[in-house]
Amino acid sequence: MSLPESDEDVQPWLRSLGLDGIVDMHVHFLPEPVMRKVWAYFDQAEQNYGMAWPIHYRQSEQDRLATLRRLGVVRFAPLVYPHKPGMAEWLTGWAMEFAEREPDAVPTATLFPEPGAASYVDSALRSGVRCVKAHVQVGGYDPRDPLLDEAWGALADSGVPVVIHCGHGPLRGTHTGLDIFEQVLVRHPKLTAVLAHAAMPEYEAAFDLVERYPRVYLDTTMVGVPFTEQTTPLPPDWTDRLARSPERIVLGTDFPNIPYPYATQLRAIAAWAEDERLGLPFLRAVLHDTPAALLRL
Repeated sequence: MSLPESDEDVQPWLRSLGLDGIVDMHVHFLPEPVMRKVWAYFDQAEQNYGMAWPIHYRQSEQDRLATLRRLGVVRFAPLVYPHKPGMAEWLTGWAMEFAEREPDAVPTATLFPEPGAASYVDSALRSGVRCVKAHVQVGGYDPRDPLLDEAWGALADSGVPVVIHCGHGPLRGTHTGLDIFEQVLVRHPKLTAVLAHAAMPEYEAAFDLVERYPRVYLDTTMVGVPFTEQTTPLPPDWTDRLARSPERIVLGTDFPNIPYPYATQLRAIAAWAEDERLGLPFLRAVLHDTPAALLRL
């Protein structure tokens, strides 16, 4: 199986797989002042993370959109996330407006433990939101907070997927860890939860949740790429676990906030697909069919 060596190779590679395009469930677009602050944080990554993290796609919003289209990304979830109270509803409104003006973006929302959370999540669901981002690490909140319970319940009933960063990577937070998030799943077992970054470094525990809860998925964001393998290598039985639940893996990339070309993530996924138990059906499902189904495209 050929691999895309560069971004220029991605579109021909997709055609060789019989795909007209891909669906990415983990992309970030934010209001420009917020995006600049995010990039400024990554510019200090050596102090914050202990390693350099150069933003590969430091472009204007329109150039970033054009880059995704050149790569063959036909639909994507532009994820937004707050770091303090009072931001989530505003960011959700911005993301909904962004999706209205950019037809390849699906409408997304976010949440934070605050008195209005249930109300604005309900409003977003009624407005047709197709994906929600929860960032336990950046938000610094406990996902078990009673202020979120009604919102989790509404999301579980709706079937709208929640892409949740609840793993310890790249920095452990006060309330990160799958042992904590599983308590949300115990209370809301129908919640469609997509574990961002496959919950790295808790890969094994993430697969265990996939096997225990029928609506838990893993996204591929930064998983298995050389940058991450330096500090968080995949377990030896990675493809064995993939082969047990191939239909529960979805494409995520973290574009544009990645320190390498987009094709790097696709090469990692394609390498897993070389296992005869996975192959082309797995690639097509991860890159298009499974995320498309979750986003109701």
